[in-house]
Amino acid sequence: MSELSGKAFLVVGATGALGSRIARLLADRGADVTVSGRSADALAALDIAGAHAVAADLREPDAPRSIVAAAAERHGRLDGLVIAAGVVAFGALTEVDDDTVDDLLLVDFLAPLRLIRAALPVLERDGVILGISAVVAEKPMANMAAYSAAKAATAALFTAVRAEARRRKVRVVDVRPPHTETGLAGRAIAGDPPKLPAGLDPDNVAARIVEALLGTDTDVPSTAF
Repeated sequence: MSELSGKAFLVVGATGALGSRIARLLADRGADVTVSGRSADALAALDIAGAHAVAADLREPDAPRSIVAAAAERHGRLDGLVIAAGVVAFGALTEVDDDTVDDLLLVDFLAPLRLIRAALPVLERDGVILGISAVVAEKPMANMAAYSAAKAATAALFTAVRAEARRRKVRVVDVRPPHTETGLAGRAIAGDPPKLPAGLDPDNVAARIVEALLGTDTDVPSTAF
């Protein structure tokens, strides 16, 4: 029997550098895994043996609920939710238009809120919800004000809902890794990234996240990497 045999996890944002690694590590340990992302083709390209794929756009209000429902139905249970989806934008606040702000809030804040709201009633006892916010939730950055604010709101969400989830015997983990070489900055939805120092190895960051997911952590700050 593998370590996680009989356990079911949903990884949202599974086509990203961290989400894909997390999903693969869980599958390698024997978990049943549902992977979700916007592109069906990108999900298929992950080629994770036995993974159940659900393509959905988190900007759509009902997408989080439908993703959670599909995962729970497929596996007959849900033991963990990993929220690894996110978008980033750069630029002075006066230069960031409303459509960009809307996308930041929809994907980086409202989608996690809706995912948690959908998952809490169906997660098994001793289940876990892990969200990846960002180091900017600890240290907001100039020319990333809207993104920093969205991530800070998400970190506050994880902290506040932790006490509510405890009553359901569900652990909520907020992970805030430092700059990591995920390529996210190069896929910004607006603006150009500043010159950044070399980031952390995504393999190492993903391994630390899975350690937190399967351990007892509830808060993993940037200093823990």
